[in-house]
Amino acid sequence: MRKALLLAAVTAALAALVGTGSATAASHREAPLISLDPSADITDYFMFRSYESGQTDKVELIMDTTSEEPSSGPNYWNFDPSVLYRFNIDNDADGVADDVQFELEFRNEFRGTSKDLKLFLPDVALPGPITTLDSPGLGMRQKYTLTMIKEGTRTVIADGLIAAPSNIGPRTTPNYENLASQAIYSLPGGIRVFAGQRDDPFYIDLGAVFDTLNLRSPGTDMLSGFNVQEIALEVPMSMISEGRAVIGGYAETARQKVTVEGEGKGKWTQVQRLANPLVNEVIIGTIDKDHWNAVDPEDEGQFLDYYLHPRLATALEAVGLPTTACTPFGGPTCSRTNRTDLVNVLLKYDPSDTHLSELLRLNLNVAPTELASQKRLTILQGDNAGWPNGRRPLDDVTDIGVQVVGGPTYIGLGAGDDVNANDKPLPAAFPFLATPWDGRGRVHINP
Repeated sequence: MRKALLLAAVTAALAALVGTGSATAASHREAPLISLDPSADITDYFMFRSYESGQTDKVELIMDTTSEEPSSGPNYWNFDPSVLYRFNIDNDADGVADDVQFELEFRNEFRGTSKDLKLFLPDVALPGPITTLDSPGLGMRQKYTLTMIKEGTRTVIADGLIAAPSNIGPRTTPNYENLASQAIYSLPGGIRVFAGQRDDPFYIDLGAVFDTLNLRSPGTDMLSGFNVQEIALEVPMSMISEGRAVIGGYAETARQKVTVEGEGKGKWTQVQRLANPLVNEVIIGTIDKDHWNAVDPEDEGQFLDYYLHPRLATALEAVGLPTTACTPFGGPTCSRTNRTDLVNVLLKYDPSDTHLSELLRLNLNVAPTELASQKRLTILQGDNAGWPNGRRPLDDVTDIGVQVVGGPTYIGLGAGDDVNANDKPLPAAFPFLATPWDGRGRVHINP
C-alpha cells in the first residue's frame, strides 16, 4: 500500500509540474537512420533556468550532438556545415514551437601551418601549441552565424563567431580550458553563446539497458571518456517567454534537400528532433523511429498508443519484477495500459490541454536549485527544479524513467542502472558541461 501511494504521489507531482512545467531529452543512436548520420544526431537536449550565480534570470538551451571517441585523429570532431542546428520555443501553449527560434550555421576554413606546409594533420603544435583561436596551428577552424526568428522576422544576432576545436592532447592543446573559454561570447541583449567540444554529460549503462534491460550492480557508465559537440545558448527569460510562466521547446537538426532541376539545394528538412527524455529510444517502436524524427512535435497524436501502452513497462515485467500495480491518477492507471499520466506529463501543458505535442516544458516561476544542492532523482528526492520541469545535466533520467514507468515496485526498490554520476564533475557556470577528454589522455572508466 505504501509503495502504491508513493507512486501515486510521484505521478500526481509529475502532472502538477506539467501544468506549470515538464520534461527533457537524451538520445544516443536512437533511430536507424540517424545512427548513420552522427553529426546531425542530437545526443542530449537540456533546458533550464540558469543556476549560475547572478544569472538566474536567464534560460539555458543546450544541444549536444555526435558521440565522440576523443582519440579519433587525424580528422578530429567538428560541427557539420551542411546541417542546420535549431532551437524551437513555444510560448503561447498551443503546442507549436515556432514562436521564437534560434538557428546556428557553421562553415569551415582551412588555414595556418597545416595549409601552408600541406601537412597530414589539420591541427598541429607548429610553430607552437594551439593556445588561442587564432593560433596558426589551428588549421581546421569553424566559424558560425547565430540567427533569431521571432514573429516572422529574421535577425542575425552575430556572425563570424569561432567554435572551440577538439581537445587533441597536452602537446597540441596544452591549456584547453583557457582555449575553450575564448569561444564563450557575450552578445547584445544579455545573450551568451558557446559552440565546441565538451565531455558527454549523459551517464548510463547502455550495454545493460539495451541487453533487454539486463541491469546490474555496479553499473558501467558506457559513455565515460566520450565527448560531444555542444551548442549552449543563454538568453534572458523575457526574450523568449513573452511574460508567460511556462514555455515549451525542442532541439532540431535539419538538412537541405537536393533538387533535381539544377537549382541546387532546396528547403531545410528536419532529420532529428529531441525534447522529452528517452522518448525515441524506449517509447517509440523501432518501426516508427525514423518517421517520428521527421515529423513535428505538434503531430504527436499519431504516436499516442506508445504513451498509453508503454513497451518499456512490458519489457520490465517480462524480465523482472511485476509492473502491474495501478495508481489513482485520473482514475485507475496501470503501468502497462491506459497511461494517461505519461500522456499528461510528456505531451500536454496540463491534463485539460487538447493539444498533444511532444515538447520539453519549463516552469519559469520555479526557482533554480544551485548545483551543490541538486538531486539526481529530482522530484523523487524533492527537487522540483529538475526533470520533469526542464532538464539539467545532473538529472538521472534513466533511473527516473525506469522507476516511474515501471511502477511502485521499482520505485520502492530504487531501481535503475546503478550509474549515479557523470564521469567528470559538472561545472556550475556557463556552458555547464565539463572539459572534454583529450585524445591522448582519455580513459573509459569501467568497474
